[in-house]
Order: sequence, then C-alpha cells, then structure tokens
Amino acid sequence: MSLPTEENVGKNEEEEFNTGPISVLMMSVKNNTQVLINCRNNRKLLGRVRAFDRHCNMVLENVREMWTEVPKTGKGKKKGHPVNKDRFISKMFLRGDSVIIVLRNPK
Repeated sequence: MSLPTEENVGKNEEEEFNTGPISVLMMSVKNNTQVLINCRNNRKLLGRVRAFDRHCNMVLENVREMWTEVPKTGKGKKKGHPVNKDRFISKMFLRGDSVIIVLRNPK
C-alpha cells in the first residue's frame, strides 16, 4: 500500500470540490450566482462567492446581511415587536466555523 502523494491529494481534493458538498460554493464562483448563508449568530448573508477553501472560509461580494432585533423597552413594559434589519457589505471575509448552511440560487 502506497502513501498518498501530494499530486494525488490535490486531485482528490479537486474532485471533492467538484462533486461533494463544497460543489455548491464552486458553482457559485464559476457562475457568479448568489448563495444564501445561515450563520451561527442568527444572521443570514445573501451574496456572491469570490473564493473559498476546504474550511468554508469565504470571500463574499455584494452581500446583504439580514437579522431580527427585539427592541429594548423601559421598566415593567412588555418586549417590543421584532424588527427585521439589514445592511449592505461590498466585500467581506467569512470565517468558515460560523457557517451553518449554504443554499444555492435562492429566489
């Protein structure tokens, strides 16, 4: 039994990127399509993937970040109604350990 060479490891990784779960990111980079990413901080990111690695670290462009906030109220009052918020980020780096799910072509 031979040990995997650096060349074989590279081929295996490329095959994984093209066929495995990370292929969603690969297709987004190739076709310049949007993905919707749910993050661990209960925020959602809608944007285009420019680059990524095996850890799901990503460089994203034209990102719309969306989240919900419950406004704080004074003493003895009930909590306010949740408010949907969003903001635009032109370029960002997303660390892979905060990614929960990636959805392609959200409509």
